[in-house]
This record gives sequence, structure tokens and C-alpha cells, in this order.
Amino acid sequence: MSSWFKRKEKGIQTATEEKKDTPKGLWYKSPTGKIVESEVLAQNFYVSPEDDYHVRIGSKEYFEILFDDNKFRELDAKLSSKDPLKFEDTKKYSERLKAAEKKTGLKDAIRTGVGKSLGKDLVISCMDFAFIGGSMGSVVGEKISRAIDYSIKKKIPFLLISKSGGARMMEAALSLMQLAKTSAKLAQLAEAGIPYISLCTDPTTGGTTASYAMLGDINIAEPGALIGFAGPRVVKDTTGADLPEGFQSAEFVLEHGFLDFIVHRKNLKTKVNQYIDLIQNNPIRK
Repeated sequence: MSSWFKRKEKGIQTATEEKKDTPKGLWYKSPTGKIVESEVLAQNFYVSPEDDYHVRIGSKEYFEILFDDNKFRELDAKLSSKDPLKFEDTKKYSERLKAAEKKTGLKDAIRTGVGKSLGKDLVISCMDFAFIGGSMGSVVGEKISRAIDYSIKKKIPFLLISKSGGARMMEAALSLMQLAKTSAKLAQLAEAGIPYISLCTDPTTGGTTASYAMLGDINIAEPGALIGFAGPRVVKDTTGADLPEGFQSAEFVLEHGFLDFIVHRKNLKTKVNQYIDLIQNNPIRK
């Protein structure tokens, strides 16, 4: 190898291909510029300690936070999308699905688990934004419906964590049908008298907001989460009006009556179970 590719200053003789990069993901930089070690972030419920910024996380992390000892059984784990419309934009939908599955290790944009949370059974369906922007397609609707069926059959409270860009356009009307389907299932859950807690995380938009995300017995959100139907830019362009400060933030939505509470992630497990105990008129677990 030519000496051109070797570092010779101060006696360092490391060939270029032997140099070690700093491992990726060792640090996280929040939007306000605060830098935090990934390990510290994980220990702090994936919340930046200095500015309290709630980092976007997925089902893996939420299950870790909410299930006792991270023990749970996944329901309908192998359910995956087909391409009934043979949809194609810049890429075939079937190819997008394969790429998303390979990149994320997920089958679709939602996972359901059942396990103990503060000692009592809980069914949790949690959306994953990493899979095609957390878009709601047929599989998302079907998995939510099956999770509700399981809750009704076993009489277990249901928590749904939303994180979505809206309906999955590659499934067109089939995607929009999930709004009615999931809403009808939630009506059955209500008839059975089983608690449903809806947690809106950043972002909760589009058809998700227009259906199951706003139908909880108690609707809660994480601090600073974007919650709305259309995005702020679209709303501004459509109405031609300047939007108020903090428009569509969880705090703004709470103030205008669409949410019941904002819950910090470190209190999430305690609060979710507290609400369930209150709804069921049970002694409150600590």
C-alpha cells in the first residue's frame, strides 16, 4: 500500500481502511441543540434531560416502558400488507413494503402486545412511524380490530398509541375504510364496558386523528406532540389565515378541549393504569 494513504505525523501508522469511526447513535441532538448520550437518553425514558424533548420512539421502546419487566406476548405478529390495487408511484407499493420491512424489521406500522402493566393485564397496540410514516393501511385497521376483539374476549383494558402521518395512500379507499372499521370496533369495546385509553404521540395526524385516536374514554398525549388532521402548512394555505402560536401542539389541543391530559413519558405507566383503575372503580395501583 502506498504511503499516500498512511498517516505519518506523530508516529501514527494507521492505514485508512483500519481507522475506526465513532459508533453511530452514541449521541443524540435534540431540536433545541442539546446533546445527550444515547445510553442516558434510554435511561431517561428517551426524553432529553436538559430540555425535556420527547424523542420519537417505536413499539419496542413503549413496550419496554409499559410492560412489567418488558414481558409480553405479541398478537398477530405475522400479519402483513398485500398490494390489491397494484399501486405504483415512483416505486411499486410491493417494493416499498419489502424495503420498509427490511429497513425496520417490522411487518407493518403497528404491533400489539398483551402482558402485565403494574401487575394487571393490558393490551397495547402501538404504531411505528418508521414503517412508511406510520401510515394506516388495511393491516393497521385489522390488527387494531383483532386487538379489540381480544380485549373484549378476555375482558382486558386496551391502550392504543398513535404515531401516524395518516391514511396510507397506496391503499386508497381500502385505507379509508379502516376509519369506520376501527371506530365500529371501539363502539363494541365501549358496549362491553372495557376501558380504552388513547395516547397521541408525535405526530398524530390525518385519518388516525379522525378516527381511533380521538375516541378514547380518556385521550392523553405526550408533551409537545403534533396533533391535528391536516398539517399546519396545509391549514395555512387552505384558510389563508396566520395560525396562532403553538397551533396543533398537544398543549394547544388540550387548551381547546380535544385532550384530557398531557402525560410526561416517565409517568406514562403509572398514569395509564391510574386512569384504568378510576374508570373501573378499582383501588388505584401505585
